[in-house]
Amino acid sequence: MKIKLFVISCLFLLFTSLAIAGPVNINTADAKTIASSLNGIGESKAQAIVDYRKAHGDFKSVYDLANVKGIGKKTVEKNYDNISLGEKQPKK
Repeated sequence: MKIKLFVISCLFLLFTSLAIAGPVNINTADAKTIASSLNGIGESKAQAIVDYRKAHGDFKSVYDLANVKGIGKKTVEKNYDNISLGEKQPKK
């Protein structure tokens, strides 16, 4: 019984920590982190974000993400609250 309680407690802590993870900083995160943090962004789109950032410099606005090929405004809006630029973003 103690083992079962321990396992349940560990799972609860794991999922709680994942749920409260902060927004991903698209100006510093690697492709793997971006892909695992944003909905609708897989490995190839995440790599496109990193490549775009390397070619054009840091993103100035969350909506600049829509300039990356394959990422539209709806994807940006869906993920808005989970995207950071490394500083506080004004609300939409």
